[in-house]
Amino acid sequence: MKAEITTLEATKAGELELSDDIFGLEPRSDILHRMVRYQLAKRQAGTHHAQDRSEVNTTGKKMYKQKGTGRARHGDKSVPQFRGGGKAFGPKPRSHAIALPKKVRALALRHALSAKLKAAELIVLDKAEAKDIKTSALRKQLEKLGLSSALIIDGTQLDRGFVLAARNIPHIDLLPVEGINVYDVLRCRKLVLTRAAVEALEARFKPQAKPAAKVTA
Repeated sequence: MKAEITTLEATKAGELELSDDIFGLEPRSDILHRMVRYQLAKRQAGTHHAQDRSEVNTTGKKMYKQKGTGRARHGDKSVPQFRGGGKAFGPKPRSHAIALPKKVRALALRHALSAKLKAAELIVLDKAEAKDIKTSALRKQLEKLGLSSALIIDGTQLDRGFVLAARNIPHIDLLPVEGINVYDVLRCRKLVLTRAAVEALEARFKPQAKPAAKVTA
């Protein structure tokens, strides 16, 4: 399929052939859901910790004598039922990461890109470069393109002038093509891919040729 290429001045700059293997899939919500869960679980710090009875700062002395008081028998005050005591089965530091095969992760990104194209939320930009490092000028250019909230993906190297001009514009995020991910693609209102980003993605997902089988005599 073909996509129209536009410039920051909102003018046409030709067309670009998009691979059906990357942008022409029928989006599957189950694969996207698994990938989003994988990303969000992986970014959890997992540093939650509650002190058990061996860790709380309290005396180990017996509260009162065993017999003769008419009260229940107790040892020290570190037990969970008393105020200031340790937590029974409290949270401990752990990893929240879940396993997801590498092939499924790669497939999820292709489904996310296909979903954006199918929803008409994908724009192909010729270049993400700013001649003048002026936020006001870039904001006007993005408004012409109807980009009030967007994720802009460029090639391996981001243009320094564009980064400086865009960093103070709210709801506009920039990423190199290596940083593209399913969660950010799905949550943005508009996805903007530069020509360099599209070429890098197609090279990344290009089917690898299988080695020829050895013929034995």
